[in-house]
Amino acid sequence: MLVFGRNVAKDILKKKGKVEKIILQEGFDDKEIKELIEKGNFRVETRSKKEIDRLANGVHQGIILFITDYKYAKLDDVANEEILVLLDHLEDPHNLGAIIRTCEAAGIKAIILPKDRQVQINATVMKTSVGTLDNMKIVSVSNLANTIEKLKRDGFWIVGTSLAEKSIDYREIDYSGKIALIIGNEGNGMSDLVSKKCDFLAKIPMFGTTNSLNASVAAGIMIYEIIRNRK
Repeated sequence: MLVFGRNVAKDILKKKGKVEKIILQEGFDDKEIKELIEKGNFRVETRSKKEIDRLANGVHQGIILFITDYKYAKLDDVANEEILVLLDHLEDPHNLGAIIRTCEAAGIKAIILPKDRQVQINATVMKTSVGTLDNMKIVSVSNLANTIEKLKRDGFWIVGTSLAEKSIDYREIDYSGKIALIIGNEGNGMSDLVSKKCDFLAKIPMFGTTNSLNASVAAGIMIYEIIRNRK
């Protein structure tokens, strides 16, 4: 996996992550990163900005790390969690990264996402999550609907975010039990199949002209409401 950008590079190098190779731009002058590279005795290559631009799909700030692919957790690894966040086919890596960061800040330790038609852990997600990914368990499942059924059998209440007429104000839901919160796709929300499997459909009231919130913003509001109600 390619990871680029100085902040995420520093985080990985400080934690002595599994770095296979580092490419630095000619004239790279970040002393802290250079010291971390020297201490770790990492393999380094120097390239021109033009060459690095071709490799990196984003703002690289003169550094690219080749690291081992992200290792996903298994569903059984998160069975004892009290709160889970499920993502129903999100497409934007920035949203995924932001949700990971919010979950970690709130003390939620696990996120479940489908393997197909869903952004997976990549360089942009790593960069957006700002060093919090190592504290999270990310589970990638083949079938989200079947996973929801299993979570129900394990005692979870399924709460989905929706603007449907039958949805209720998110502040009126009892979050005291084991909760699996579902955040839908940025454009289409939750799929019909997933929506039908929810025990509660929650809506966040809109008071302006906007009729919906960004997925990561909605996730943040819901997550902290769940946490607030459990204190």
